[in-house]
Amino acid sequence: MERTVVRCADGHVFTTASFPMQQAERLGPGRLVRCPRCARLRSVVPVSLEKQ
Repeated sequence: MERTVVRCADGHVFTTASFPMQQAERLGPGRLVRCPRCARLRSVVPVSLEKQ
């Protein structure tokens, strides 16, 4: 199972195996996932791992 690095709305970065990568037009790339740092359902987006 592939893991995805994501960032929650509070800025916490973590990995999740349950991040669906399908992109709905009206919803965009964000999904609701339970953040392990703040233990709440948060909107998360994938983190780009490219160097800037």
